[in-house]
Amino acid sequence: VQLQASGGGLVQPGRSLRLSCAASGSIFSINAMGWYRQAPGKQRELVARITKGEIANYADSVKGRFTISRDNAKNTVYLQMNSLKPEDTAVYYCAAWPNWFGTGTPAYWGQGTQVTVSS
Repeated sequence: VQLQASGGGLVQPGRSLRLSCAASGSIFSINAMGWYRQAPGKQRELVARITKGEIANYADSVKGRFTISRDNAKNTVYLQMNSLKPEDTAVYYCAAWPNWFGTGTPAYWGQGTQVTVSS
């Protein structure tokens, strides 16, 4: 399985950005998909994940601002990030799990994409 993330960049506080992650290869082995992030000097944290049945959950820090979605026909997961804050600055990683709910450590990782929120 290969995960290709895109959509990062530099954005001002309060603005929006959308990340995309396309899966390829042995996609039949993927169920849940999601996004992690890692800020400088901090541990990698789960931002959001979504099952194939589109049940989503979020980190408390992004609830109400970020929305995760997926297009199963395109094997792609998205992260719509609104009302961005400087503390959202991090490298964002796409991830995928073979299990339905996305529990435990992801089996597959994409390359990171940098998101920088700054005026």
